[in-house]
Amino acid sequence: MTWKHPSISVTKKFKVQRSAAKVMATMSWDEKGVIPLDILSHGQCINAAQYYSTLDGLRDAIRRKRPGLFRRGAVLQHDNATPYSANLTQHWLQRYGWEILPHPANSPDLTPSDFHFSVPLKCHLGGIASETEGELVGELKN
Repeated sequence: MTWKHPSISVTKKFKVQRSAAKVMATMSWDEKGVIPLDILSHGQCINAAQYYSTLDGLRDAIRRKRPGLFRRGAVLQHDNATPYSANLTQHWLQRYGWEILPHPANSPDLTPSDFHFSVPLKCHLGGIASETEGELVGELKN
């Protein structure tokens, strides 16, 4: 509720339009390029169980691509979001010997992935108008 003087006109309310559907994609890569692409359906969000599944998919994809890599583990960089710091995730990382490269919480610095990946992706998708989620997913996989 807003208090106002009787001589002041009523505040106009604007119609709120639904924004375009958004797609959440989890991308992973090594020095040779993108490894897997995990895309969540519209309305889904990442949680510990989903992230666990994503890590399993990443591990399987890397093992197929380069079988000898996991003798010494891998290094991940992610922030301290709940799915990444959950006990389920931490146990998975310990079991397979994966190391976390720290990145300070609330850091004003971009992670290397944001700097080297987001800008080219934004340029690639900049002129593309996708009518469906499937079209967007197809563009992401290209």
